Amino acid sequence: MESIEFSNQELSELHRLIGKNVADIRKEKGITQLDLALSIGYLSTSVIAKAEAGTEGRHFSTEQLYKISEALQVNMAVFFNDVNKRNIIGN
Repeated sequence: MESIEFSNQELSELHRLIGKNVADIRKEKGITQLDLALSIGYLSTSVIAKAEAGTEGRHFSTEQLYKISEALQVNMAVFFNDVNKRNIIGN
């Protein structure tokens, strides 16, 4: 099997798309960044805000996505909707 290479830009775009999906679902459910942060054990919105926006190199870990899926009462897989190589490279 061949080794698959990913650029830093591709990985940043992947994290940005996942963050956008989290933000969209959170907003659909009428939940604030603060409420979400508190529900998964943070005291401020900093982690949520930066990971949703993809700023400062921040992104959600698998553990955070699992906790967020429980807090939002959704299947964790929805955070990966529209995440594929074409969407990552095409943007």
